[in-house]
Amino acid sequence: MLYCREQTFLMDRQVDIVNYQVEIAVRHLVEYVFRSGSLEGGFRSVATLTEGTKAHQRIQQQYGELDQKEVYLSLEMPCGEFVFVIDGRCDGLLVDEDGQVTIDEIKSTAMELDEIGADTFPVHWAQAKCYAYMYAVANDVPNMNIQLTYVQVDTDVHKRFVQRMTREQLEVFVTDVIERYAPYAEMLYRHRAKRDASIDGLAFPFPAYRQGQRKLAGAVYTSIAEKVKLFAQAPTGIGKTMSTIFPAVKAIGTGLLQRIFYLTAKTITRTAAEEAFARLQAAGLHLHAVTITAKEKICFQEQISCRKEDCMYADGYYDRVNGAILDMLGHETLIDRGVIEAYARKHRVCPFEFSLDAAYAADAVICDYNYIFDPRVSLKRQLAEHKRHTALLVDEAHNLVDRSREMFSSTLGKSSFLALQRDFKAANKRLSAAAKAVNAYFIRRRKQAEEKRLIEREAPDELLLLLEDFVQQAERELAGGTGGYVPETGPLLLETYFEAVHFVKIGKLYDERYVTYVDISSQEVRVRMFCLDPSYLLREMGKGYRSHIYFSATLAPIGFYRDMLGAEADDYTLSVQSPFSREQLEVVLLPLSTRYRDRETTVDPLAAYLRQLTEQRTGNYLFFFPSYAYMKMVYERFMAGDSKADTMVQHGEMSEAEREDFLTAFEAGRSGGSLIGFAVMGGIFSEGIDLVGNRLTGVVVVGVGLPQIGLERNIIRDYFDQTGRNGYDYAYVFPGMNKVLQAGGRLIRSEQDTGLLVLVDDRYLQPHYARLLPAEWSDYAVITL
Repeated sequence: MLYCREQTFLMDRQVDIVNYQVEIAVRHLVEYVFRSGSLEGGFRSVATLTEGTKAHQRIQQQYGELDQKEVYLSLEMPCGEFVFVIDGRCDGLLVDEDGQVTIDEIKSTAMELDEIGADTFPVHWAQAKCYAYMYAVANDVPNMNIQLTYVQVDTDVHKRFVQRMTREQLEVFVTDVIERYAPYAEMLYRHRAKRDASIDGLAFPFPAYRQGQRKLAGAVYTSIAEKVKLFAQAPTGIGKTMSTIFPAVKAIGTGLLQRIFYLTAKTITRTAAEEAFARLQAAGLHLHAVTITAKEKICFQEQISCRKEDCMYADGYYDRVNGAILDMLGHETLIDRGVIEAYARKHRVCPFEFSLDAAYAADAVICDYNYIFDPRVSLKRQLAEHKRHTALLVDEAHNLVDRSREMFSSTLGKSSFLALQRDFKAANKRLSAAAKAVNAYFIRRRKQAEEKRLIEREAPDELLLLLEDFVQQAERELAGGTGGYVPETGPLLLETYFEAVHFVKIGKLYDERYVTYVDISSQEVRVRMFCLDPSYLLREMGKGYRSHIYFSATLAPIGFYRDMLGAEADDYTLSVQSPFSREQLEVVLLPLSTRYRDRETTVDPLAAYLRQLTEQRTGNYLFFFPSYAYMKMVYERFMAGDSKADTMVQHGEMSEAEREDFLTAFEAGRSGGSLIGFAVMGGIFSEGIDLVGNRLTGVVVVGVGLPQIGLERNIIRDYFDQTGRNGYDYAYVFPGMNKVLQAGGRLIRSEQDTGLLVLVDDRYLQPHYARLLPAEWSDYAVITL
């Protein structure tokens, strides 16, 4: 969906009927009217940004002395009560010996050029025609030549199409485009005028700020105003969601922002953001807030397939989506999953793509981290101007370290290439040969890795070259209309293609912050490019946004998170003290060793203590463990002691309904004995859940949360040791203790909550671990068994 820069203001102009001005880029204007994309028209191959830029430059180097490149053009056109100021840069302005002017629009592609005809991409002609009209008006030229130049990035071969149009013909075309865009522009203008008026009178939606809440809100607004990042640690229960959203909304009202992205790692924190916007709406706010739900969750099909042959919601999507967007944005403000689905069914459009298109027009977007930071799925149609007026609110920011490390890493396996080699042997020999070459590479690497573990500090250049050929052959097959579907493999080609494209993209990011290693199992050989330090790439992916607000209850130690999340020297740091009294929280330390080597020895006394605790002090408890295996061991010993408590156990593949049932069971004032939930640290129940009041009596945190010792964690440790930092802390201690703090933070969620927190591990008595505990936990009592 087009989201253009609309700066609307009253004008004293010579055209009396024109009251308002709307500024818009040519490319986005024509994209809105001439929809095109991956859902329709078969598979479309596009070059990467870097490849495309180089291809453009090679064509432009062939221009003559009179020709110009990257020429800025602008035009004002009245339509109804608006003046549309359209601008952009045309790729080329060519002038022949007779003075005839040609607008050259260059498009790079990985497609075979014989698959592209003069009318394959109407949006490209539309863009060039807009430039031609802009030039004709500015220079009083009666006729213009319009040229599309397609260049194949792998071969540098190019193909051209030329049209000749009069200025009058161009005027008719551009006027029609503007008139088709005008209803959307008018809707946005009316909405934003109402939005800004509602923000002007908007008050904080609670009777008073909690202790520390005003301080956080003020820091958020100041960071936005000063265009810096903020790293804020604020305790659980302070109301961080509203403390960040409210000042950001106010910044929209004062013109500092036009849009907010509220980024989360988990569904439950997205719900908290939706509830905050709903509360603000009840207080008078008028604002479009769109929630993006993952494709696999929101897709209407039993099996996801975006081919128009398989999905009626994809077939004809671009014929219907403009009307769907106007309908929904004209009638709704809080646009959550349910609203998206209702309008998607009404207009028969893909709900996932529909939510993305709606997001480009929204004032606030609630979504996962990856829509901003992940190079695979980030929202790519945002102009630099949009970013300059956008703030990123990053909730539970401690999660972004490992999430971004995964976003910037890539793994590729052997088996899919072997299957494709076989399945396309007769149908497409070139594709089969490309897959065979990749498979042969994996075979060679397996033989090398059998002799020694392969961990290298260089990118796998040979594999990357082989994959570029595979990607090219796969694109030709996919563009041929089959979609790569063959009876033996189903969608395997398409899936492998995307994996290969991502691997190649990550290869272009590879630097000294990466390693490559080969992983061998009985059934598979995998090559992984592993990002050790994501801070640089987080800065790059987040570049251009006005402000980043990173906040969490557990950004400790703050230096570690500033380092790993890409802070710069001028960025702000804030630590808010807990607003709750020490009397609300009783902390007990049980110094049993939970180290792997000691678990069999200490499991029985630990299980006995937990039974005694829940029998003598009945209530609702959550017990958190560092792993499923350890949790299972303690649970079995606990149950063997004939406990009278009701128990629930987290398992790895819980559905949303099962998760909801787990939490719903924690009722305030339930009769009978204790209710105990066995769960894992870092899991779905250790972050972002609110069991307020008597719904939770106590929390027991077993261990210090250290990640399991393994290859990747050791590689991280060694890397940070080599860069002069404490590698063990960066790889194990800091991530582990963060899980402890998150789990313990489930207990006190409001001013009325009280409860018992039990920390089980003798390492809490060591200064290195003790100083990582929050101040409100430091007044603990040590008990012995």
